[in-house]
Amino acid sequence: MWATRDKQHLWHPFTQMKEWLNSDPIIIQKGRGNWLIDVEGKRYLDGVSSLWTNVHGHHHPKINRAIKKQLDLIAHSTFLGLSHTIAVEFAAELMKWVPSHLSRLFYSDNGSTAVEIGTKIAFQYWQQQGNPSLRNKTKFIAFSNAYHGDTLGAVSLGGMDLFHRIYDPLLFKPIRLPFPYPLQEKRSVEESEAAALAQLEATLKQQGHDIAGLVIEPLMQGAAGMVHSTHHFLQQVRSLTHQYQVLLIADEVATGFGRTGAMFACQKAGINPDILCIAKGISGGYLPLAATLTTETIFEAFLGEHSDHKTFFHGHTYTANPLACAAGLASLQIFEKEKTLSQLEPKIKQLRDGLCAIADLEWVAEVRQEGFMVGIELGGFDPTERMGAKVCQAAIDKGVFLRPLGDVIVLMPPLSITENELNLLLETTKTCIISSCGHQVKK
Repeated sequence: MWATRDKQHLWHPFTQMKEWLNSDPIIIQKGRGNWLIDVEGKRYLDGVSSLWTNVHGHHHPKINRAIKKQLDLIAHSTFLGLSHTIAVEFAAELMKWVPSHLSRLFYSDNGSTAVEIGTKIAFQYWQQQGNPSLRNKTKFIAFSNAYHGDTLGAVSLGGMDLFHRIYDPLLFKPIRLPFPYPLQEKRSVEESEAAALAQLEATLKQQGHDIAGLVIEPLMQGAAGMVHSTHHFLQQVRSLTHQYQVLLIADEVATGFGRTGAMFACQKAGINPDILCIAKGISGGYLPLAATLTTETIFEAFLGEHSDHKTFFHGHTYTANPLACAAGLASLQIFEKEKTLSQLEPKIKQLRDGLCAIADLEWVAEVRQEGFMVGIELGGFDPTERMGAKVCQAAIDKGVFLRPLGDVIVLMPPLSITENELNLLLETTKTCIISSCGHQVKK
């Protein structure tokens, strides 16, 4: 019944609906802990945190209570011309966790929008400088294989040709530079990063006076297939953007809220972005919420008389939704009370140790890990074989929900996953790679 009704009316994201209409889709009814439960009662370990959002597990009693308490007060109130208590409280608490040089927060409701806001702020910041020459800073640097969301500004910055090629006539054109991908380039990490940094420096030297900002996914390019960069690379990017007066916009939509083992990847790498874009785990995986954070210097460039037209003209109907803010505040309180980040350290080691056996499999080209973000890249298969999808389907059949990125198997479980559940995730992934790839002929 549920599947039939779904197929009658719904259009699913990133899904070829002809295949969906011919499939037997899983219909989830509830979640408990780190598990999803379908309408037939079958359980699935949530190996991707419900698209990288869930942090403390499903149906967490503290977050549930917080939302119910807020619901007894008010479910929504506009943030245009008004404020409300829970948005103020959550912002003050969040400031304790973000890089200390950031002081201003602009709420939104999804990662694409958080990046779009960061881009618009960076552009407008330079337009409102007293020095006329700085108003030439209108361009942006973005990287190959980047993914920053699906609104048109975010798509413009993205470098995923498969997703975005068809929309090309609608987009603005950033300066596209290579992001290090040693496996694909057949270079060492050092060589790959040195080449990328050399090209970045040459670009900034030649065009820095025209560049407003550089947008980057720190430590891990998520949708690219968990493509990893070192702390050194990020530190050099930060140094170069400082040198040439280019705002650094860190897209931590995927990497934020403990995914890399630190609260934010920028903190782990020891860099201070000018603008930080966060979403996904911000509400613990409960409700749509996002934020764009800036320095006080950037904020002050938007202050003026009404006639100065320096206002940031951006907003959404559900900006700072009280229920979402209540969930976010509860999530931060769980981080503090349950010492989530320190409790994560032995599980990261367990994950790293378990991945060694997977990395040794003959069908695996490379395993990339940063904290709880993992990409297992299969090698030697024709893309038309869709080997990544086959491996993930085999895992689903065994009760572990995974989604591939091409021939990269992504593991990104909730931070609350237990030792036994982590073993199940690793063992199932390994078994399914063997069973799915073992009888296939590699290119």
